[in-house]
Amino acid sequence: MQKKKILFLVGSSNQTTQMHQIAIALRDYDCFFSQLYSTHPFVKWVLKKGFLDNTILGGRFKQQSDQYLRENGLMNDYAASIYNNTYDLVVCCSDLLVDRSICTTKTVFVQEGMTDPVTLWAKIVHFLKLPALTAMNTAFNGSGNKCDIYCVASEGYKQQFIRYGTDAKRILVTGIPNYDNIRAFCNNNFPHSDYVMVATSDIRETFKSENRKAFIQNCVAIANGRQLLFKLHPNEDKKRAVDEIKALTPPNTLIYTEGNTGEMIANCDELITQYSTVVYIGIALGKKVHSYFDVDELKRLAPLQNDGTSATTIADICRRYVEHKGSRESFLSQYQLPGLQKV
Repeated sequence: MQKKKILFLVGSSNQTTQMHQIAIALRDYDCFFSQLYSTHPFVKWVLKKGFLDNTILGGRFKQQSDQYLRENGLMNDYAASIYNNTYDLVVCCSDLLVDRSICTTKTVFVQEGMTDPVTLWAKIVHFLKLPALTAMNTAFNGSGNKCDIYCVASEGYKQQFIRYGTDAKRILVTGIPNYDNIRAFCNNNFPHSDYVMVATSDIRETFKSENRKAFIQNCVAIANGRQLLFKLHPNEDKKRAVDEIKALTPPNTLIYTEGNTGEMIANCDELITQYSTVVYIGIALGKKVHSYFDVDELKRLAPLQNDGTSATTIADICRRYVEHKGSRESFLSQYQLPGLQKV
């Protein structure tokens, strides 16, 4: 009997590794992967011209994802155009862009992590009911009500997505892979400890304004003589960022462009972030944290800690939904999360 086929849409390194974990728990299906894509002629044109190289549709994000898929022996069916497959389920890393080619296919959305702040422009977009993509950030990712089922990090995020447009009945609080077993980072061999860690964001690379000099100076002030460790966002202009940090911080400052961010946070005394999901690692470990977001709000939104079972829970949802013969509504009316009451 022919196996059913599932397509996992990937983007950033975090989204790609999350999807891989879910796929591992679905080995009884034919699993394929693709970078997030669009078949719209205009989107394809601007992508080809390089205008979207700093988004998860192309550039270094696609290069990194393609390399990860190759290294892990995963089937890359970019834009569902290589293997001539008909998919029974698509697992989406974003609902800001859901291509028309999959609109008739069963879909499951998996939250990646933190969403961007709701800017004044984003508020205007929401008020005018414009496409969420026109907010020019991820503020409304998870709020599009375009996928059949939404797997989200926490009850706090469920309420946020409901507030901005997603049907409450479609949302299941599953936790999210990579952020559901934070204490595991404490068992590590990272050679440094007792520092103030700074996890930067790719604000400038995504065409937003940032006074990086002032930010670094504030980090030095918070450290107040303690050693600093900077971990750069993977999408940053690394040479520029490293040069700026070296010019404005003490000589013993540590700078990492690669490495396990979770382990670095586990060994720090205090964590400084901008718009980074890794702030949730610090919160889960009881660290003092700084963020451009309100920290009390972040604590309300913090991902569920379930000893690393989110991937298998989401895989169970995918398996049951792809085999379900009825409608989305009938599936959601009877599905129960493990150990929880019916949604």
